[in-house]
Amino acid sequence: MTPTSTPTPPQARPAEQRPAPAAVFTPPADPADHARMRRAHAAAASTLHVRAHGPSTWGFQGRTLSRRADEDRWLRVVRAPLGRPCGITWDGTVRADTLLPRSVPRPRVHDLLEWTDLTHRYRAELSEYLPRPALQSGGPVLTRDLHLPGSWWADLRAALAATATVPTGRQAVRQQWIDRHFSRLLGIPTVQITSWTTGHGDLHVGNLLGPPLVLIDWEGFGRMPAGFDIGLFHAYSLLVPATAARIRAAFPDVLHTEEGRTGELVALAQLLQVSERGGHLELTPHLVRRAEQLTGFPVPMPPAAAA
Repeated sequence: MTPTSTPTPPQARPAEQRPAPAAVFTPPADPADHARMRRAHAAAASTLHVRAHGPSTWGFQGRTLSRRADEDRWLRVVRAPLGRPCGITWDGTVRADTLLPRSVPRPRVHDLLEWTDLTHRYRAELSEYLPRPALQSGGPVLTRDLHLPGSWWADLRAALAATATVPTGRQAVRQQWIDRHFSRLLGIPTVQITSWTTGHGDLHVGNLLGPPLVLIDWEGFGRMPAGFDIGLFHAYSLLVPATAARIRAAFPDVLHTEEGRTGELVALAQLLQVSERGGHLELTPHLVRRAEQLTGFPVPMPPAAAA
């Protein structure tokens, strides 16, 4: 399986589960893009000499398409328009797999293919198949309580600690972004990050398996403020107070320190920017409340969320 997402079999929704937010891991809205991705995936499978089969798994707004390949592989194809920078996410999965120690549980990448057509650039990654679903499918915003053993949380701590020791020049979160957006999104002066670490970059229930723990979708791998990963995971979990409290209890040395608080604020600011663009609106009031708890200052409500 690839580090993006995993096919999840239909499951009965627990009675206490909240209404699911709008799905963002969906096929492209444009039929031409949909057909283009289908053709690209078939071409990659042919070139890599594997047979793709089973359900299709789409990434964020149809940017990626993944399917099982043969019996023990997962074929993921990503596209980007020609003429635009691919961004840090383009090669994050392979870079992470190359640099991370084996103590960090993740799917191994076995082969790689890149090509272009007249309008797009494509990248295919053939990875290890994992026969288990992610903790939640459809989107990163948690909608139900996670009943996970203490060993799973301990393994997550260990995996993130091992990741933090890996040197890399990949900058996943930049000081320039913080300088440009902190005041506008959080209503406080910008801060100078003094504690940087290496992290996953997109930690949420759609990218976590378990138990046993596996971390998937390492596109955002790189340097980021200390506390960013856990701050992001916590922010995506705010609709479910019991799980948010469990995250705080599992990582007090991260979220209850000055450096960790700053990293959490950066994660909150990034999600408030998503809200500003119309995404995860059901989460926005919770993001605002959490940011105001941390800073003591009112947060300017994103226009899309206030509409």
